[in-house]
Amino acid sequence: MGQPRRRARGEALKPEDYSRRRTELGGWDVEIETYRLGDVYHTTVYNADPGARFARADGSTREEAEQRALEKATRYLAQTRRF
Repeated sequence: MGQPRRRARGEALKPEDYSRRRTELGGWDVEIETYRLGDVYHTTVYNADPGARFARADGSTREEAEQRALEKATRYLAQTRRF
């Protein structure tokens, strides 16, 4: 990896490589949102029904960020009781 990209004061980074998809994880309907800011990918996992965010992760690649977020989400969902 090279040096982190430096930005001038006041220069805003814009999200790139944005994707959003819906899937099932541990019996729950979830949405996975991923985007890149600068050199870092950010992934967020939402419960699709109420839209509550419950797992986030960052990584140097899309796959790394999504893998980390999905591992957290799987762990959290395994602890959740259904009524």
